Amino acid sequence: MSVFDWFNKSEQGPASAQPQAISAEELEERVITALRTVFDPEIPVNIYDLGLIYGITVDAPTGKVHVDMTLTAPGCPVAQTFPDTVKNAVEMADGVTEATVELVWEPPWTRDRMSEAVQLELGML
Repeated sequence: MSVFDWFNKSEQGPASAQPQAISAEELEERVITALRTVFDPEIPVNIYDLGLIYGITVDAPTGKVHVDMTLTAPGCPVAQTFPDTVKNAVEMADGVTEATVELVWEPPWTRDRMSEAVQLELGML
């Protein structure tokens, strides 16, 4: 978008600033894309394909998203800070107005949660 386009858009007033309605499926796909930009600090794989994401709940009309995730081990040194990293990435997705991230420990993460492509990439197949 050029500066000219941005200026014209801002001149249209608050009504035009409303986000366009998107489906829950589209919003979830955008969240997944955002999650794939976050990499595990110990394993060079994104957290989605690593299987650390246990659930994504989206409310498309409000843009609110809730993510249940785990870590590879409860004693992971980034356990206190990593959820905020994930939250910030999700909130960057177009259509997301607010995100919450909850760490869950059940069921425990195992390498079986990784996608086949990741297992192959890491030489585990």
